[in-house]
Amino acid sequence: MSSARTDFKTLLADGPAVAPRRSLASEAADVLREMILLEKLTPGLPVPERDLAEALGISRTPLKEALLILKSEGLIVHSATRRSSVADPSLEEVSENLIVLGVLEALAGELACKHASDAEITQILELCDRMRNASLETDPLNFFSWDMEFHQSIVWAARNTPLMESHRVYNARLWRARFISSKQRTLQDTMLGHHDLITEALQKRNGSEARRQLRRHLKTAVVNITAALSTKN
Repeated sequence: MSSARTDFKTLLADGPAVAPRRSLASEAADVLREMILLEKLTPGLPVPERDLAEALGISRTPLKEALLILKSEGLIVHSATRRSSVADPSLEEVSENLIVLGVLEALAGELACKHASDAEITQILELCDRMRNASLETDPLNFFSWDMEFHQSIVWAARNTPLMESHRVYNARLWRARFISSKQRTLQDTMLGHHDLITEALQKRNGSEARRQLRRHLKTAVVNITAALSTKN
């Protein structure tokens, strides 16, 4: 019997990709995330695990895992007694996190000008165009996902692991706040204009300009999100 190892990587290189099976926890997290962003589950609302698991048609084990996913995204909080509720951060907390996020994304823009591939910059430009050409009937959640992908793509293109990890933490805390801002049509033209200037700087590999435009963009977001949350409160 031959002891040679089979090179499965080479054998399967041209074969069909195996689609990863999503867990019940991930699917439940998707449902709950959408309900929180659309405020069908309102800020501060308690989420009893037994009732929620029954409503979703799953056991409490995958629900607990789903709530942990959403906790890591800043959408669910746990009390000292481990009771879960929808996160309801203060305006001060949101503003402070946005300031830090602005610094991180500004640095990402500067580094992306040095390290991004041409393909990555093209992808960022395509996302910008997709948002620009979106119709008024576009699902706000779809538009928001493109907006977040635009920003995350710049961070990934920076090629800096500590930066990516820090950005993930702070961005997760701001999902609901950024969604509230993203879905306001009156603010979208300003936001898209900022995106155009950011992508222009990236295309020119102008790190200082990319940094400046991203700082400006996030400073504007602080004002817009604070105003939106103040109105809601």
